[in-house]
Amino acid sequence: MLRTELKKLAISRLKDAEILLKSKRYSGAIYICGYAIELGLKNQICKKLKWADFPPGGSFGKYKSLKTHDLDVLLSFTGKEQKVKSSFLAEWSIVSQWNPEIRYNPISSVNKQDSLNMIASTQTLLTIL
Repeated sequence: MLRTELKKLAISRLKDAEILLKSKRYSGAIYICGYAIELGLKNQICKKLKWADFPPGGSFGKYKSLKTHDLDVLLSFTGKEQKVKSSFLAEWSIVSQWNPEIRYNPISSVNKQDSLNMIASTQTLLTIL
C-alpha cells in the first residue's frame, strides 16, 4: 500500500470509529481505532525509512518483523517511541492495549467511556504519527 494511502486510511478508520460510537457500537469503535493507529504507525515507519509503500516493494522479504499487528513493535520502528512514551504516555497506555483478537471479546466488555477514551487517544496520537 502506498504510504500516502496509509495516512488517508488511518484518518478514514478514525472517522469510522466515530460513526460506530454514535451508533452505540462501542466495541466496534475500539476495534477500528486500533487499526487506525496501526496504519498511522506503518505510515510513520515508511516516512522514517523513506519507503514509498508498505511493505517495500509489496513484500516483507527481510522485513518480516514489520509483518505484525503488535503496536509496541511497530512503534519501536517509527523513531517516535521516546516522544510517544514520554509526552503521550496516557494515550499510548490506552491504545497499546489493543490487539486484533479483541474482535472476539463480548460486546458488553466495553462501554461508551472506553470508546471515548480510545477515540480521543487515537486522535491525539495520529497527529504526531
